[in-house]
Amino acid sequence: MSFGGGELSAAAGQAIADALGARVVSSGYLSGGDINIALRCKLDDGRQVFLKTNTSAPKGMFQAEAQGLAWLREARALRVPEVLAFSAPGDAEQFLVLEYLEPGRRTSNYDETLGLGLAALHRSLPADTAFGLDHDNYIGRLPQGNRAREASARDWATFYVEQRLEPQLKLAQNSGLASSKLRHGFSKLLPKVADLVGDPEPPARLHGDLWGGNLHTTPDGEPALIDPASYAGHREMDLAMMRLFGGFGASVFAAYEEAFPLAPGSRERLPLYQLYPLMVHVNLFGGGYVGSVEQNLKSLL
Repeated sequence: MSFGGGELSAAAGQAIADALGARVVSSGYLSGGDINIALRCKLDDGRQVFLKTNTSAPKGMFQAEAQGLAWLREARALRVPEVLAFSAPGDAEQFLVLEYLEPGRRTSNYDETLGLGLAALHRSLPADTAFGLDHDNYIGRLPQGNRAREASARDWATFYVEQRLEPQLKLAQNSGLASSKLRHGFSKLLPKVADLVGDPEPPARLHGDLWGGNLHTTPDGEPALIDPASYAGHREMDLAMMRLFGGFGASVFAAYEEAFPLAPGSRERLPLYQLYPLMVHVNLFGGGYVGSVEQNLKSLL
């Protein structure tokens, strides 16, 4: 079971065979991941599958991702790869197997399809949904808490502070990544978040980590969502993340806005809703992102 530059271990191969009922006969690296090993695998029954594995993955990370993908698929708004198998938290080998979607050439209306589909995804939750999710998950390899207290289940500002900003700030402080300017900025910002989040909106079904690398193109040229960090939250979280690192054309946002107009002040809220992914990047990749966090904090104070 070789793949460019290495081998799939016998233990991992057996675990995957047991889960799929078919043996991996060959596999090859796929590019694009920063944290996990991604492989395209051929099985002895002729199928091709996508395999993600990581010997140092937190226990339950791939199970949480599988649950997130299934949750997004429920909406039937955009293509999401089917989950074929995943490891349990206590398994020695940690992996996730998905249907393999051969990358295709984008259709002429790709951006419009993405914008309209994202709007439909965001509007797909029942009216009585609370913020958060019925299980915790991960963003990258960092834990992401989704179990809201009673006070924050219906209050986005409280949820955003308690479940998103404060945990990342604490992690950065504990690892020595939080500068004095960053700490001071957050101490001034956090009491004001309720005044900055905008008008109340019902929770949206979020991808949760929607940068360009987590957008895939299917064999027929349609957009597909991968690698979620899903939860029910404010829809501007996804849109702010999309604008943070680029990769999405103006026509995507125009199509979204036409289908599901944003509340006034959304542009001014961008720095607020980009704070969470920026702090995640501080904690995943180091102090190079601290300056961006400080800049966003300054613009909000």
